[in-house]
Amino acid sequence: MKLYNPSELRQVIEMHGFSFSKSLGQNFLIDHGVLSDIVEGSGVDKSSCALEIGPGAGVLTRELAAAAKSVVAVEIDKSLMPLLDYTLGEFRNVTIVNEDVLKVDLKALIKENFGDAPVHVVANLPYYITTPIIMKFLEEEIPVKSLTVMVQKEVADRMAAPPGGKDYGALSAAVQFYTVPRIITKAEPHCFMPQPKVASVVIRLEVQDKPTVNVENKEKMFAIIKSAFGQRRKTLLNALSKSPYINIGKDSIKSALAEMGLDENIRGEKLSLEQFARLSDLL
Repeated sequence: MKLYNPSELRQVIEMHGFSFSKSLGQNFLIDHGVLSDIVEGSGVDKSSCALEIGPGAGVLTRELAAAAKSVVAVEIDKSLMPLLDYTLGEFRNVTIVNEDVLKVDLKALIKENFGDAPVHVVANLPYYITTPIIMKFLEEEIPVKSLTVMVQKEVADRMAAPPGGKDYGALSAAVQFYTVPRIITKAEPHCFMPQPKVASVVIRLEVQDKPTVNVENKEKMFAIIKSAFGQRRKTLLNALSKSPYINIGKDSIKSALAEMGLDENIRGEKLSLEQFARLSDLL
C-alpha cells in the first residue's frame, strides 16, 4: 500500500466515505521525499518510539511504523478511525488513540505504551493548534527526546530566529529555552492533499536535559519576555514599566539595565535569552 500515491490515497478515502474537515485543518502529506526526510530527521529508529499527533489517513504513520520500535498515533477525528484501521492494520507495532492531544494525560499515555524507551514526537498538525501543542510538551516537561513538526514557514522562522531580527520574539525565546531547533526540510503546497495555500517547513526541536540558560524564576522571565515583545515598537524600559504582566518600577528596570551595560533605549528584540534570564534575576 503506497498511500503517498495520490490516486491510491484518494481511492482509500472514497472507500471509507471520508470528507476533509476545514475546521480541523486536514491536509494529508503525500510527498514520499518529504515523508522520508521527516522520519530520518526525527531520529526515530528501532531502539526508540514515535508518538504521532494527527496521523490523518496514516500516510506518515506507515513510514514511522517501519522505522520505529513502536508507534502511538493520537487522532482527534473519530471519522478517521475505520480508515486508520484499514491503512495501519498490517502493523502490529501501531496503536491508534482517538483523543484530543491537548486533553489527554500524555505522561500516562507515554508510560503505558512506551515504558522507559526514548520517545520522539512527530506531527503534521493544523497550523492554528501547532504552538499550543508544542508548548504543552515543553512547559509540562513531557518526557520526549524531540518534536519534529510540520509548521507554516513563518512559524518555523520564528522558532529558529536568533536575537535582533524581525522574526525573533516570545515564541523564539520559549522554544529555545527548552530545545535546540533545526530546520529539516520544506514542503510546498503540492506535497499535500488537499493543497494548503502556504508553504510549510519541517522543524526538529531537540529537547534539552535542562534549560539552555539558568534562571531563578522562569515564570517571571517569560512574563518579562511576553511584556518585551507585546509592544515591540516601545523601548524595553517602557514596555516593561507599563506591562500588565509584571509590576516593576521604572527605576528598578533602569538600574538593572545599567548593571547589565545596556542602553535604556534598547528594544526587547536585541536581548538574547541569556540576557533575559540575567534581567529577570536582577529584577
